[in-house]
Amino acid sequence: MTNVPAAEYLRVSTERQEYSLDCQSARIAHYARENGFAVCQTYRDEAKSGLEIGRRKGLSQLLQDVVGGNQSYKAVLVYDVSRWGRFQDPDEAAHYEFLCKAAGVQVHYCAEQFSNDGHFSNLILKTLKRVMAAEYSRELSDKVFAGMTRVVKNGFRSGAYPGYGFRRMLVSAGGIRRQQLSTGEHKSIATDRVLLVPGPASEVFWVQEIYRLFISENRTFAGIATELERRGAPFLKGKHWSDHAVKRILTHPKYKGTAIYNRTTERLCSKSRKVPQSEWIVAPNAFEPIVEATMFETAQEALRQRFCHRSNEQILEQMKSILKTHGRLSTALLSCLSWKWRKRSSVKIAERTYEERAQALHC
Repeated sequence: MTNVPAAEYLRVSTERQEYSLDCQSARIAHYARENGFAVCQTYRDEAKSGLEIGRRKGLSQLLQDVVGGNQSYKAVLVYDVSRWGRFQDPDEAAHYEFLCKAAGVQVHYCAEQFSNDGHFSNLILKTLKRVMAAEYSRELSDKVFAGMTRVVKNGFRSGAYPGYGFRRMLVSAGGIRRQQLSTGEHKSIATDRVLLVPGPASEVFWVQEIYRLFISENRTFAGIATELERRGAPFLKGKHWSDHAVKRILTHPKYKGTAIYNRTTERLCSKSRKVPQSEWIVAPNAFEPIVEATMFETAQEALRQRFCHRSNEQILEQMKSILKTHGRLSTALLSCLSWKWRKRSSVKIAERTYEERAQALHC
């Protein structure tokens, strides 16, 4: 009796599951022998989440071959329902299986206790398994979020990239500083933590200079970026200063020593979105700041005054006031509506000149 040609689909979600692919393949091979299949092709997705199909080249290629009629097999063998995917919408998993079924290719789940034969009781079990697979990811996401929240509240770093002016310091469970992590390096011991520390003196200087230019000289983001380029301020390797880079430095609370987490979210592979400030995880005075807290808050107040959103009625009232005072309207006068604000004399470091601060830095 000739065995039915079949393809196997294998997936692991992390690189640490080093034996999982072999385990899946062995179980599929046993199922194939017991049920008259011959595996003739393998599709695999290594270290790929089951939450979405976009990054899973193996499953995407399988579906492309099946829908296009380019396959030589009549069945697809999968370890279990969760390997097919942990899609948050069970209908998505069903859709991809239906594409195979419509092309005459039956999907078999080799390690499940039900047969994928279309019987009512088995359909209920399969749907339940899909929901359970999705729920596993949701629960895991909640546990990871809770763990990261604890890490940040204890003053440690949650991300890989420290940002301009900072470096990452590896800290033991006992609080002993081990070493500074270079770009691309990660901690290998689960109990170790990562702390942000000020980077090279030159980067610290330029961060403080950005705040001074913004507060004392009323420079725009683009104007500051142009000034930094003119003065040869170093930035990230192979990149130039931009208004976006300047804005990030002027608005991120880490520059005043505050650890922060959950400003944006992509949980469960969703599209990145901003999180309301009320839901941010904030830990003040978590590490050594680069700029004084008063200087940071002065910059935030200046930003609010520059970019405050006023109603049409408020703008018209201000325009009437300008017209009454000056007897005319002009571009220069109207610019006051968005750019007028006072310098803050309470921040001593902002009052230092470029030469004074540069001299202090090298003393």
